[in-house]
Amino acid sequence: MSDFKNVQPLADFNWEEFENGTHVDVSKEELQKAYDETLNKVSEHQVVEGTVISVDKKEVIVNIGYKSDGIISASEFRYNPELKVGDVVEVYVENQEDKKGQLLLSHKKARLSKSWERVNAALDNEEIIQGYIKCRTKGGMIVDVFGIEAFLPGSQIDVHPIRDYDVFVGKTMEFKVVKINQEFRNVVVSHKALIEAELEAQKKEIISKLEKGQILEGTVKNITSYGVFVDLGGVDGLIHITDLSWGRVSDPHEVVNLDEKINVVILDFDDEKKRIALGLKQLTPHPWDALDADLKVGDHVKGKVVVIADYGAFVEIATGVEGLIHVSEMSWSQHLRSAQEFMHVGDEVEAVILTLDREERKMSLGIKQLKEDPWETIEVKYPVGSKHTAKVRNFTNFGIFVELEEGVDGLIHISDLSWTKKVKHPSEFTQVGAEIDVVVLEIDKENRRLSLGHKQLEDNPWDTYETLYTQGSVHMGKITEIMDKGAVISLNEGGEGFATPKHLVKEDGSQAQLGEELEFKVIEFVKETKRIILSHSRTFEDVKEEPKKAPRAKKAGKKEDAPVINNVAASTTLGDLGALAELKAKMEKGE
Repeated sequence: MSDFKNVQPLADFNWEEFENGTHVDVSKEELQKAYDETLNKVSEHQVVEGTVISVDKKEVIVNIGYKSDGIISASEFRYNPELKVGDVVEVYVENQEDKKGQLLLSHKKARLSKSWERVNAALDNEEIIQGYIKCRTKGGMIVDVFGIEAFLPGSQIDVHPIRDYDVFVGKTMEFKVVKINQEFRNVVVSHKALIEAELEAQKKEIISKLEKGQILEGTVKNITSYGVFVDLGGVDGLIHITDLSWGRVSDPHEVVNLDEKINVVILDFDDEKKRIALGLKQLTPHPWDALDADLKVGDHVKGKVVVIADYGAFVEIATGVEGLIHVSEMSWSQHLRSAQEFMHVGDEVEAVILTLDREERKMSLGIKQLKEDPWETIEVKYPVGSKHTAKVRNFTNFGIFVELEEGVDGLIHISDLSWTKKVKHPSEFTQVGAEIDVVVLEIDKENRRLSLGHKQLEDNPWDTYETLYTQGSVHMGKITEIMDKGAVISLNEGGEGFATPKHLVKEDGSQAQLGEELEFKVIEFVKETKRIILSHSRTFEDVKEEPKKAPRAKKAGKKEDAPVINNVAASTTLGDLGALAELKAKMEKGE
């Protein structure tokens, strides 16, 4: 054995050829070169095509014709669940050999290197491409397309509204590129666009077979505040909220449910715009046709207030059968009021049928007719001369409108408010909403109006004033108002008088002022026009005149003076008789 200790094997000896008897004297480099020429020329950072030779859950093995096969993570092929052995795919050579001598490939990077070109080509050619839905995002989904994250709006997922986006996450679907922002490299894709063309063909076929009055089965696909969209098997129709039921519907959810199968009738359709109007209530008889045939004007009915407005309220006496109670039929009162003051939506009310038109399907109702019209017996309850308490409803420049009870109104003319006070506007006398005592002066049954008075509750003081404020009499008074034409004087015994500026001059020559209390002489009294003319100046001017007349009066004893005195007495007015009597008394005293 020792003879073989230093024997070394030949480095370039081919044992296989030796055993086969084909050994030739060729160098290792030559053999390596010959072998390399049988392999593909592969460079790092290059995109090449390879053939899938193995697929499992974790990895995909790809042969690119190199001396070793490449391994790629299966996650890079999520967008293509149909991947199988034998498929040709693009790969990116990251490294010809890692530390373990393994060829490193990436399918994702290969896709990315050409993805932008492919996405633009897909948009230009309207190509249908595949994408993997990675996750949800605000307003839609993120889709992996050629390695690019594209946006799929929620409205572009399907032709039907999507209520649960999560069911699409992790799915691979076909898409169409609909928009690209070259500047920001944003891509928008649509799945809905792929099926719309097919649906359009279906819609045309369905609409071509539609007829008005035709009854079809459909599925409730969407419910809105204004109606319900129904899928008729590829084409949608709308049931307007007013066509859901013969009765009033505030919310379509009260009638149908989402995904419910219902029968509908075709009311109308538009070939061009592809709009189909559907009806649900038309499948049942109209409630007016089932209305009691014995129902007539004057009958009492009960119902529920379903709609209310200022002008009146609609009352549903049976499902789909409504009557209008106009606000004028809610009260015997003639005041302008709104229906909300009498009733509200949801109220149960009783009413009287005023008109009934079965052909036009219209009915008018009234509730004031449930009470007796107070004007039928107005003379009995409010005879002329009777006294009552009324409520002030409104003012006008000429008087006050009051209400004695609901439906019974009256007017107090401004001249019938006070015997003595001159009222310029009713607001000086009372206020709206206040109570006021009145006397019935006149009844106008035809126009449903009473003439009322307030001052008539008291005796007419002018009957007393006529004997008190005789012409020439002097009274104390207070100046309560001063105007350009004179002043208003409130007399202590009651009533008001008027004095012109020249009759307001005091004895010292100054002018009387507001608030002063002075003596005033009556120089004129007219009961019919309620006028008392006063003078303060006359109270001292007439006294000064009396001494001048006295000497002449002493000669009254002479016979020749008698005719003069008689003539004066004959031409003197009744208002001057008092002064004449005083003069006569002084003359007699002087004699």
